[in-house]
This record gives sequence, structure tokens and C-alpha cells, in this order.
Amino acid sequence: MIRFGIIGTNFITERFLEAAKLIKNFKLNAVYSRTEKRAKEFAIKYDVENIFTNLEQLSKSDLIDAIYIASPNSLHHDQTLLFLQNNKSVLCEKPIASNLKELKNMIEVSKKNKVLLMEALKGSFLPNYISIKENLYKIGKVRKYISNFCQYSSRYDKYKNNELPNTFNPIFSNGALMDIGIYTIYPLIDIFGMPKNIKSESLLLDSGVDGQGTAILEYNEMEGIINYSKISNSKLFNEIQGEKGTILIDKISQPSDIKIFYNDGSIENITKNQIDQNMYYEIEHFINLIENNIIESPINTFDLSLKVMSIIENIRKQNSIIYPADNK
Repeated sequence: MIRFGIIGTNFITERFLEAAKLIKNFKLNAVYSRTEKRAKEFAIKYDVENIFTNLEQLSKSDLIDAIYIASPNSLHHDQTLLFLQNNKSVLCEKPIASNLKELKNMIEVSKKNKVLLMEALKGSFLPNYISIKENLYKIGKVRKYISNFCQYSSRYDKYKNNELPNTFNPIFSNGALMDIGIYTIYPLIDIFGMPKNIKSESLLLDSGVDGQGTAILEYNEMEGIINYSKISNSKLFNEIQGEKGTILIDKISQPSDIKIFYNDGSIENITKNQIDQNMYYEIEHFINLIENNIIESPINTFDLSLKVMSIIENIRKQNSIIYPADNK
């Protein structure tokens, strides 16, 4: 049984726990919140005895073996280091860090202390994403990867009413690229590797974060086109275009409907069965790593996280997206 603590009492954590309860060797054993009231409310909801309002005490506690971090992006680095240094395995929500410097430091501490660290990007583990990779050869030489993730944020209404929610606050290393643009980048880099050149444009809000953006990632014989937004919606599907056909993907962050449209007019459905609580697959993988004393995932590898973060940092620099965390 792997005993978990959680940082972050939000809807993402609730989805995490809904999936985790399907795993027999998962146990939620501690809840952290900045306020005792919120920690108690969450603990009661999930039948947990142990609550903490002090992170250092939680990191040193013998009540947990691992921590799931779902706090604002700007807090990931320091919180991760605290738990790694106290020999607690860390599953940290995407984006795992604010920038490349932070990520390199986190990986160094993971290796030094021989403690597991993994970026929690669930898409890599989904059966339908695996199906895409397994069937990619069927469309021949790939020429284009086109990924769209545009999702109007309810918090944008608050922003327009002169509030400053975390989603649009640079203090928390947030914005469209960090929040949902990363979902369009991860599969591209995982499947096709690093591009030779990047051209990007972003719409910066007055707060200093990006509300939306577009980038073209150039390869020798193909290109990747990504489009993301927190201030508008898109109904477009995602495509991987090859010389023999095109793979059509419904949602890049969590594919659930995938078909190949061949040039001869035939269609092949390559969709696999996938449980609704789809964070299950990454949690199961993470627990298996702990049980086998492995400190780096062979799927969401350190190298993949570093490459994705370098792409994000490149786009941010091109568009003058700067966070306070960059100046630490």
C-alpha cells in the first residue's frame, strides 16, 4: 500500500482521487491546505484522518510515502524539493515547473536523493494515445501535426471584471501556454522529437500572461502547428497528416475518439476502451515505479519534460511572457 498526501484541494485533486480510489494499493493518508478549515472539509469528504497546514511537517511525516502536488505552478519547484529532500516520491502536476532552470534543479535533487519524481501529464498513459503511436506507421511519412486546444475559461469573466484569478496571474506562472498549450506540445515532442525552428505569436493580456497563442514548429520534412487559448473556444479536431492518410483525434489532452482516414476513402476506427476516470493510468504507473524503486518514469521521462519545457520557454521568450519565478 502506497500512502499519499495531497497538496491542493481543488477540482483537479478531486479528479485525481476519483481515479485513485480504483487502485487497490493507493491510500490517501494526509491532506494539506493553507487553512485548517479547508483541510478538514476535504479530509471529511474523503475519509482521511490526518490534516496538515504546515508543509514542512507533512514532508517529514512518516504518515506518507508519496505526495501529489496540484498547487499553482509557481509553487511546484519549492514544494517538490521539500518532499524529495525528505525522501517522499513526488507526482507533480503539469507544468512541472515555471521554467527550465527550476526543472533542472528538481531533477538534480531527485537523482541525488534517489527519489522518484514524475510530471503528471495524464495523456501519455491513455490507451487511446498509445493507439495513436501504435498505428502511426499506417499513414506513411508524416507531413503535418495540427493540434488545437482552445477552451474559454470561466475565470476570464472574473478577469474582465477587474479581478485577478490565478489563471491570469503571472505571479503563479500561469496563462494559456502553461495551462493548456502544454497539452498540444507534449505529444508532438514525444512522437517526433525536437523541431529545428519555432515561430510563435501570443496575445498578451494586461496582467502579463498570454490569453492565447499559436506556434509553428518546423522539422526537416514536416511541421507541427499548435493553437491554444483560454479566451475562446474551438470545436476543431486534431490531425496527424501522412502521405497515405490522416489520423483524426477528438481531444489532444485526453483522446477518446480516434480514426484513420485513408487516401483511398476507407476509414479505420482505432479507438480503444478507456475508463472515464482517466487519471487512473498515470497513478497506476507512478505507484508501480515506487514499488519497483524506480526514480524516473520511462514514459514521462526527465528528458521529455526538459524538452517540452524548453519549447515552452522558447515561445515565452519570443513573446515576452515573463514570470516573477524567472528572476529567482
